[in-house]
Amino acid sequence: MSHAWMPQAPCGDGCLTRGAPTVSLPRRIMRIGSAVLVVAAALASTPLLAFARAREPLARLICRSVLRAFGVRLLVHGGDEFRRAEPGRGALVVNNHISWLDVLAVNAIRPMRALAKKEIASWPVLGAIVARGGSIFLDRERLSTLPGTMAELAGALRGGSLVSVTPEGTTWCGTASGRFTPAAFQAAIDGGVPVRPLALRYRLTDGRETTQPAFIGPESLIDSLRRVARLRGLVLEVFVCEEIAPGRAAGRRELAELAESAVRSALGTVHPQRRPRRTKPVHAVPVVL
Repeated sequence: MSHAWMPQAPCGDGCLTRGAPTVSLPRRIMRIGSAVLVVAAALASTPLLAFARAREPLARLICRSVLRAFGVRLLVHGGDEFRRAEPGRGALVVNNHISWLDVLAVNAIRPMRALAKKEIASWPVLGAIVARGGSIFLDRERLSTLPGTMAELAGALRGGSLVSVTPEGTTWCGTASGRFTPAAFQAAIDGGVPVRPLALRYRLTDGRETTQPAFIGPESLIDSLRRVARLRGLVLEVFVCEEIAPGRAAGRRELAELAESAVRSALGTVHPQRRPRRTKPVHAVPVVL
């Protein structure tokens, strides 16, 4: 069931770039098998998540291992202070949303809780991992639950949690993108915490951007997994933008605009419907994870 207020991207099969190099069928099978083994090990080790010292290193290891299993090279630009910050300082972490790989990349950099649609909780295997990671689930079919969910999000931020949110509300192909909706930014204001924008981009080793990893249209998660598994030389770039301090914006809409502008600036894009307030882009030596 959907409602008019739910974000919907126009992206579909026609957005997928062509000509990407692929690996052999045995390599694809090996990648999927390796990912299954990593996820199985992750499920077996979830009791260790009860120990604070083990939680972050274990979550980071799992996410990096899944990316490696699928042959994805993660490049992180900037944000040394973000990656090495002491736990206990809350922040709303927002990023453009392209693929199911996004959440792995974000947590490979810095493990954190997430605001996720409730449907993810029912996904096989992955849903259990997301739920045990402390996710806050949003029921997009019941608008009446939104204030309570945002209050829960604000409480988590106020309590010192990092929480990842995708304010576009749905996945886009990467060459096209959505507007940042302001609802979650109110939680950052109420919680008195900063906003940390991250900009994600998928490309091949030859420098060409690719939309092949996008999770778009009516396809199933299995279809998307298979398409990613056959790609050769996939690079996932993450640009860690400057933190937006509490009080810098007059309200949640302006805060959403500042975060969206930071992401578009880092990626070198401008939303066609609005000239964003540009922030200083990140220029840093890439860190290979």
